[in-house]
Amino acid sequence: MSGRLFVVATPIGNLADITLRALRVLGEVDVVAAEDTRTTRKLLTHHGISTPLVSYHEHNESVRTPELLERMTAGESVAVVSEAGTPSISDPGYRLVREAIAAGIVVEPLPGASAVLAAVVVSGLPSDAFVFEGFLPRRAGERRRRLEELRTERRTLVFFEAPHRLDRSLADMADVLGDREVALCRELTKLHEDVRRGTLALLASDIQRTPVKGEIVLVVSGAPDEAGDLDAAVREVLELQRGGESVREATRAVAEARGVPRRALYDRVLQEKKNDA
Repeated sequence: MSGRLFVVATPIGNLADITLRALRVLGEVDVVAAEDTRTTRKLLTHHGISTPLVSYHEHNESVRTPELLERMTAGESVAVVSEAGTPSISDPGYRLVREAIAAGIVVEPLPGASAVLAAVVVSGLPSDAFVFEGFLPRRAGERRRRLEELRTERRTLVFFEAPHRLDRSLADMADVLGDREVALCRELTKLHEDVRRGTLALLASDIQRTPVKGEIVLVVSGAPDEAGDLDAAVREVLELQRGGESVREATRAVAEARGVPRRALYDRVLQEKKNDA
């Protein structure tokens, strides 16, 4: 096994969630390039593996990549692992894989644990087609713009999110996407694994009252066939408005009740009122 790069998936929580092939390769390579050497050492020690480790993370990959390429070019084998799950999926690894391919080095994937796949299959939402978006932008304006771009995406949506931004992200999703079904998957395969299912608005309210901690994956249902739904929602808003409610409040209530995007509904109502003027 000389002159090769192995992209090795490691457990996302439970240390037993690793393949026999991954254990063999981790024990046979010359070096393991790890995003977090402490976490990886714990895993290797648990399985009786003493292969040398070097750090490989976003802050040193520009320096470490050529070093590892030089070792592989000289005939050594390298395994790259992330802190948890599959390398290159919102974790370091992509750059090393690209450079190895360019250098003519054989790259082998060792599939295994993935927080994305685990969340999708446990969510109860359609899994025949889904889109992984990673982390949404931190800034509110950029986050809402990205959600607006995803508003008509029919496939199931999968996101990573940090606990301290979770309430704001859920609220923005409910506002921009409409009040869709969502599964909040926390600490998957770990001792305090928790999966909460409901609607975006409901979970946003729950999180504001009781914040959560840990690794989080959000699985959100895709866009409905909203043409007919939106037409009916516009008629309902106009009816409420004629009954004395403000357009803004009527839009909010109908959007939450029907699960249609509030912004799109509001724009359609204003256009309808303009056409009738």
